[in-house]
Amino acid sequence: MTMDNARQDHSALVEKFVSELKLASQYGAVLDLACGSGRNGLYLARKGLPVVFADQDQEKLARLDEIISKEQLDAKTWLVDLETGHPLEGKQFGAIIVFRYLYRPLFAAIRDSIVPSGLIVYETFNVGQRAYGRPHNPDFLLRENELATEFRNWQVLHQFEGVVSKPQSAISQLVARQ
Repeated sequence: MTMDNARQDHSALVEKFVSELKLASQYGAVLDLACGSGRNGLYLARKGLPVVFADQDQEKLARLDEIISKEQLDAKTWLVDLETGHPLEGKQFGAIIVFRYLYRPLFAAIRDSIVPSGLIVYETFNVGQRAYGRPHNPDFLLRENELATEFRNWQVLHQFEGVVSKPQSAISQLVARQ
């Protein structure tokens, strides 16, 4: 991925809620959980939001560190195995964004790590994805209304479950305020 691609490769969901994320970032950094190449967090950091990029891939985080340094962004990387121990315990964020990642044991920790008035922006594949390709494993596919159930006491700003194009896939989305 080139830096130019990284600029254009962010989710429309993040772009749509950038104002709300900017407000939430006043209460703490935005955590890009399981960030991968960091496309969504980079979009936010380039808009002036403080971002923490969390992932277990050292090489991807090293590339992000180079971009952060070169562009002098208010961001940092966090090398972490999100599926071992209690990595979010004691940490607080203004918002957490999660794209294309599902590890159900983290749901409670995600809720607990978002400050009051903070946001969750979550988008990943749901069970309908089996008709379109990978993943097929139910451990990586949300059930119907699962995000809404996990964040049931939050103010829902956006919810979607269905099929999108480019590439065609079945996803669930939730944007909610603590």
